[in-house]
Amino acid sequence: MSAGLPWDFEPLRTDRLRLRTMTPADLDDVLDYQGRDDVSEFLLHPARTREQVAEAITLCTAHTRLEQDGDWIEPAVELDGRVVGHMYLHLHSVENLGAEIGWTLHPDAQGRGYAREAATALLDLAFGRLGMHRVRAELDPRNDASIALCRRLGMREEARFVRDLREPRAPGGWADTGVWAILDDEWAARRADEKGLGSARRLPA
Repeated sequence: MSAGLPWDFEPLRTDRLRLRTMTPADLDDVLDYQGRDDVSEFLLHPARTREQVAEAITLCTAHTRLEQDGDWIEPAVELDGRVVGHMYLHLHSVENLGAEIGWTLHPDAQGRGYAREAATALLDLAFGRLGMHRVRAELDPRNDASIALCRRLGMREEARFVRDLREPRAPGGWADTGVWAILDDEWAARRADEKGLGSARRLPA
């Protein structure tokens, strides 16, 4: 097991954001983006109702500890007191020090670098405090915005599984799965490079 596990969630702060546990008080903010068809287009679930969002928040509040395979956290991304999205970190193999990262952001908050800022904080946590060796992202290859973010994070495309997922909203009822990933030493080198170049490397996501 990684020396960084178990780990109980603590809020993470970036220059502009706060990643924290969701609460029932976030319902309206979360519904504002999870209830949109354009947000759910490339997710594993359709747009959610108010009741479904409330259930999802309740589930998220119960997942705050990373210790064994299958454990996950889904922190809210808070900007100026408003939840504008959420992140996802899942331990898929403690033995092999492997994790999965994901993100969802309100369209109004896209294009300003927030997704990259939040993902960077989560990758710093994964490779730093948690001692992960490899972090992957699984996404719909039609999701150009997420692919662009993977590239900005220094992740590489490792696989594409063709029509491996039943998805009624996709053409023909099947969707592909793309796999992107980055290793701990690659992330460390990238972060060292970014710090050396300062704000010149802070590009919007």
